[in-house]
Amino acid sequence: MKKCPVTILIVGCLYIATGILGIAFHLEDFHSGRLMQDGLIWIAAVRLIAVLAGAFMLRGAGWARWLALAWMAFHVALGFMNSVRQGVVHLVIFAIIAYLLLRPEARAHFQRRTT
Repeated sequence: MKKCPVTILIVGCLYIATGILGIAFHLEDFHSGRLMQDGLIWIAAVRLIAVLAGAFMLRGAGWARWLALAWMAFHVALGFMNSVRQGVVHLVIFAIIAYLLLRPEARAHFQRRTT
């Protein structure tokens, strides 16, 4: 079995770290009892999706690569809702991640594994 490409390793670990740090950032808010009013359930779900995408990318699951790209596209949209500058920054990050996940080396990693 071949090793996971370094670029996939980096992107996968970044997604996992981003998700975990995002959940940790809101841990105190979860104790407020206002989970639905503050939208914390949705925030936690989005963070958990990042962790799942990262973990399964490392395992070579092709669907996880697309989930990671969709997750980032969602953040591009959120960024543009806040400001043009934030949207552009997220768009640049999205472009870099898309490049790394769609390169031939990455495609080969995802094609040789089925789960």
